[in-house]
Amino acid sequence: MARSAFSGLHVIQIRSLTKWILVTVPMAATVGSFVALFLWSLDKATALRFDFPWLIYTMPVAGFAMVWAYQRFGKSAEGGNNLIVDQIHEPGGGVPLRMAPFIVVTTVLTHLVGGSAGREGTAVQLGGSLASAFGRLFRLTAGDVRILLMAGIAAGFGAVFGTPIAGAVFALEVLTIGRMQYEALLPALLAAIVADWTCHAWGASHVHYVIAYLHGIDEAGGFHLDLVLLLKVVVAGAVFGLAAHAFAELSHLASATYKKVLPYAPLRPVLASAILLGLVYLLGTRDYLGLGVWSPNPGDITILSFFRPDHVDYVSWAWKALFTIVTLSAGFKGGEVTPLFYIGAGLGGALAGILGAPVDLFAGLGFVAVFAGATNTPLACMIMGLELFGATHAVYLATACFVAYLCSGHSSIYISQRLGVPKTAAARHIPAGVSVRHMRDLSRQNPGTQGGSVQLQPPSPSADQNRRPITVTQHSLHAKDIGMVRIYMKPREKMAGKGGWFGTKPLYRELVLQAKAAGVINAVAHHTHFGYSNSGKLQDEGFEIPNPDLTMCVEMIAERDVLESFCRTHGALLKNKVIVYKHLEQWALDHGDLVNEDVTAQDALTDRAS
Repeated sequence: MARSAFSGLHVIQIRSLTKWILVTVPMAATVGSFVALFLWSLDKATALRFDFPWLIYTMPVAGFAMVWAYQRFGKSAEGGNNLIVDQIHEPGGGVPLRMAPFIVVTTVLTHLVGGSAGREGTAVQLGGSLASAFGRLFRLTAGDVRILLMAGIAAGFGAVFGTPIAGAVFALEVLTIGRMQYEALLPALLAAIVADWTCHAWGASHVHYVIAYLHGIDEAGGFHLDLVLLLKVVVAGAVFGLAAHAFAELSHLASATYKKVLPYAPLRPVLASAILLGLVYLLGTRDYLGLGVWSPNPGDITILSFFRPDHVDYVSWAWKALFTIVTLSAGFKGGEVTPLFYIGAGLGGALAGILGAPVDLFAGLGFVAVFAGATNTPLACMIMGLELFGATHAVYLATACFVAYLCSGHSSIYISQRLGVPKTAAARHIPAGVSVRHMRDLSRQNPGTQGGSVQLQPPSPSADQNRRPITVTQHSLHAKDIGMVRIYMKPREKMAGKGGWFGTKPLYRELVLQAKAAGVINAVAHHTHFGYSNSGKLQDEGFEIPNPDLTMCVEMIAERDVLESFCRTHGALLKNKVIVYKHLEQWALDHGDLVNEDVTAQDALTDRAS
């Protein structure tokens, strides 16, 4: 019996691995090809901007056109990276395929006219939209589409920066602060490697960054670690985290200000263009426009210039941050990550000049650490540092990324990111699963809170607060009898004769679809992670593949006669299933008038909780 179960598990694992290879490889190759095309287009657009300097004066027209096009034709694609993260957390309408051409064209246009933006957002959205399309093509379940979306993120990120391992870890880490999504580990790694290889096969290249400090120590033998230098790295890491926090918060603030000042969205990039062109005129330089990775002019300030051991620049990082916030908050497209590389490398060089540390080393630390703080992905950024700069400075890289992560607070450039584990014990009152967007909304309602330290749970009333006059609203309540049915089954149960390429349609999906057609108010399939049924043995969800023996249920809510009719009509589907009915009441409230009453604080908390 045990041997049979063990063999069955191996068969399931082999089938699962085969499925992911068949789906992920073509998806990742497609993403890698589009990323190569995007990188080539980006280089051409940047070269054109340098060849024809007057192109920056078309920025207002380009900005108006791209935002108008997104509003007119893009629809949900406007959600960008946050839409992909939302779809992974709570699958719904999916990621539209139109997102891919929209983001590529608008990002290239942004760089052509000089907008200060990056490229990671484009690569991630390419990966997410193409992964969603492959999920529909292969008719994958919602759970499998979720994993494929993470693999798409890994493919796009790994290919655009030439860091496949960091891309895979980033896709697992970026969704939830403090928690890794290991269920997509192998598909994400496979996708990142295939996409990066495909991108290189098309001839796409990446800029190489070199840290000359301690270069060649591996050949000399031994590993060098300076305690004083390590303390300086800790200080720099804290500053990197604070800079990341400030960038994220100012970006959200600027976006809200644009919306308040100009309700008509296409006019926002027009205003941003005027600000950027004014800054170019006042500063007398165009160094902070565009990607900032390279320039045909040797004297221009780029990311590469910060890695020169003899180069210390104290202000360029701040100007680049301002240019990027003005650009992206208004609706121009691209991403924040490459500008964050610029900001981090520039800030690292400035801190090196202040602390008396190696300039190129601190430029490399800032390069990855500011990114780690702004996205809450310290492991991915540490690995990126190893892939880009080598393992000689691994301890410094890890220290800078981890300290920056802790010091950046519960903020993020991705407002759909969820909180899994609070960064410090002081934030333990924040419940798991809350999004950065939700925390920001609550912070606005409670202005005294700072940086994600918002009090989400009502405090216990003290004795002197037990009774106080408060304002309450009197409502009329109407109740109506309804019922709930729960139908229990195993997730592996299928509908014979229906489905896609990798098996027939799951029974729970068919039941939900039939409930929708029958007019049932609510129909939800609940997945189980741990438990047992019918006095059987305990079952637990696997890390890489689902456990087909776990019990799940389909829950339906409607009037009793509708539920009875549904069960009679679909008796063939429900044969031998455990069905539980429960009586419920549906409540409806009518708004009343505001009155003042003397209510205990505990009563107020009870009302608020209900």
